[in-house]
Amino acid sequence: MKAIVCTEYGPPDVLQLKEVEKPIPKDNEVLIKIYATTVSAGDVRIRSFTYAPWFWVPGRIMFGLIRPRKTIPGDELAGEIESVGKDVTLFSRGDQVFGITWEFGFGGANAEYKCLPEDGMVAIKPANMTYEEAAAVPFGGLTALHFLRKGDIQSGQKVLIFGASGSVGTFAVQLAKYFGAEVTGLCSTTNLEMVKSLGADKVIDYTKEDFTKSGQTYDIIFDTVIKTSFSRCKSSLEQRGVYLTVDWPLLQALWTSMIGSKKVKFGIAANRTEDLTFLKELIEAGKIKSVIDRRYPLEQIAEAHKYVETGHKKGNLVITVAHNSETQQGNCTGQFN
Repeated sequence: MKAIVCTEYGPPDVLQLKEVEKPIPKDNEVLIKIYATTVSAGDVRIRSFTYAPWFWVPGRIMFGLIRPRKTIPGDELAGEIESVGKDVTLFSRGDQVFGITWEFGFGGANAEYKCLPEDGMVAIKPANMTYEEAAAVPFGGLTALHFLRKGDIQSGQKVLIFGASGSVGTFAVQLAKYFGAEVTGLCSTTNLEMVKSLGADKVIDYTKEDFTKSGQTYDIIFDTVIKTSFSRCKSSLEQRGVYLTVDWPLLQALWTSMIGSKKVKFGIAANRTEDLTFLKELIEAGKIKSVIDRRYPLEQIAEAHKYVETGHKKGNLVITVAHNSETQQGNCTGQFN
């Protein structure tokens, strides 16, 4: 099968399209024929290894000291089940599914096929979504859901989403609205209308306004892009407010848990298939949707990485995967669904 292979850390050009062995499902696994996958900021960070200095050693231990331990990038996928292991009972050949590998390091989804355990992070694809739209759901949707629940979001609360136009941010805006919050989205000028279209009650252009100087306070501030800090946001939190971040400020989180009423919370989304199913149900009910900025064919994945590195991605960047004689889709820019 064709797959993107990364055997060294470095710029996007280290990514190579190669023929590799097609996986065979174990007794408890399903073999998924992938039609769409994604490139996330996480994929880019692992490939280039652009992490904070304190994470260099633990990161290299986790992902590979000299070169990536796992060589096929990509975590999210959507496709059709081609075959199942003999013990699989939840899925059948021909089922249309979406999911995420949720592995440390590269997840192996930037390929034509991927095996996942039937009790892993895989579910039947939302009926009202294309493969491309479905592939863009798991990472951003599950991460946003995890953090908002961690912040104990309640109806009527005021919530600020920092990075509201990104993969996690676009889902955070929609989910916070679903939970009944009053949502303010923080993004750049070009993304204001898009964030409004997702349901944000207010939008702030961070290039023109410093929200910390407005005097407005929030019950939850969710930094989805690691662009601010608790110390900067503290004065903008209500007395029992919560600062959520996808960063890992361990000492600060421990300190705030012992003193004061304002808390810092962080972490990673849990492997809960029921959360993926919950998102599927919200999608089918028309409550949330995925945002796609650009699409690239698998062969142009280096260009996709270069675009993600610009830091201007709106929502998600999808990679389309064609098989044999199937027609491949070209690069589609400047659109979102």
